[in-house]
Amino acid sequence: MLITTARNLIRKTQQPGSWSWCRWSSRVANESTTVTQEATATDNKRQQLLKELAEPLEETTNRRSAIDPKDTSVVLFPGQGTQYVGMAKDLLRFPGARSIFKLAHEVLRYDLLKICLEGPREKLNRTEYAQLAVMVSSLAALEQLREERPAAIEKCVATAGFSLGEITALVFAGALPFDKALQLVQVRANAMQAACDKFAGTMAMALYGPDTDLGDACTKAQQWCLDRGVETPYCGTANYMYPHCKVIAGSVEAIEFLEQNAKALKIRRMKRLAVSGAFHTPLMQSAVEPFAKALKSVHIQDPIIRVYSNVDGKPYRNATHILRQLPKQIVRPVKWEQTLHEMYERRQGVDFPRTFECGPGKGLLQVLEKVNAKAAQTAHNVIA
Repeated sequence: MLITTARNLIRKTQQPGSWSWCRWSSRVANESTTVTQEATATDNKRQQLLKELAEPLEETTNRRSAIDPKDTSVVLFPGQGTQYVGMAKDLLRFPGARSIFKLAHEVLRYDLLKICLEGPREKLNRTEYAQLAVMVSSLAALEQLREERPAAIEKCVATAGFSLGEITALVFAGALPFDKALQLVQVRANAMQAACDKFAGTMAMALYGPDTDLGDACTKAQQWCLDRGVETPYCGTANYMYPHCKVIAGSVEAIEFLEQNAKALKIRRMKRLAVSGAFHTPLMQSAVEPFAKALKSVHIQDPIIRVYSNVDGKPYRNATHILRQLPKQIVRPVKWEQTLHEMYERRQGVDFPRTFECGPGKGLLQVLEKVNAKAAQTAHNVIA
């Protein structure tokens, strides 16, 4: 009863042309056999936007798109580490946001909203809760965007998510139904937490200069661990953030070595992240197979808009590409800087789309400002 009620509430608040919310439930996807003429017209218009905005850069000015890029939008979703106790509180005034949490409660069989609002922090920070909390809160923030700026949804031409946020982006783009995505994230989070329990790891953001050899620093840290008998030590880049900033992940002892020897290694600053493991490194290998198996059981659809992969920074081509590439993300570095370059590449003089970061924190737009300051001038936060 609750799952039906929640689904109906979401559908009632749906704005015309809000294509991205047609697959909240896999049951809805199976039951929906027709679309309105209005929705079809909106989808055709969006496909035209995509076609014209994807025109090769070398095309002449005579072939330039007649559609003003300022009228289009890009939506970004954050990943684990952005969670905090009290998140989503201000979103509960939106019926759609409340419905999303109700549906999550029904699927997960526990009150995720209560953990978001009340914690405790130690529980919220555990991978099996943090990933789900960030994903659901991000989609709840999208409900605020839909109510306040429906055109940002209707004219969205691309989306991307950081780490976990990539699954949120796939839900938004209609490739994954919400209920199945929740279960996928649950499998992903539990498998990654099991890997964390097996190998003690952590992550830290590193700021460095042009004279820093970060790769060599990681090699030294790993060797230091080997010399002291640390089991299966690892140290390497987990996230490419922006020029002279990367997130390093690995064995706890390796990260401690970097912190203690930062000056000698010419690392200007290191800051630990609120995560419980060395994500996007080989230490997560045991989590790949359970996630890949769960993903195969989901009916993936081709994304309606471009969704960029963390693995290589390029858009997914189709559902088969998602099935093959998404599991790799667990053990591969997040190429976020490369993704932003790919998303915002355009001819000189062509305006940038509006960008909206939906979810807890403001980190992704801060990164965008360092990678592409001009694109960041028309960026906005919808904070969970």
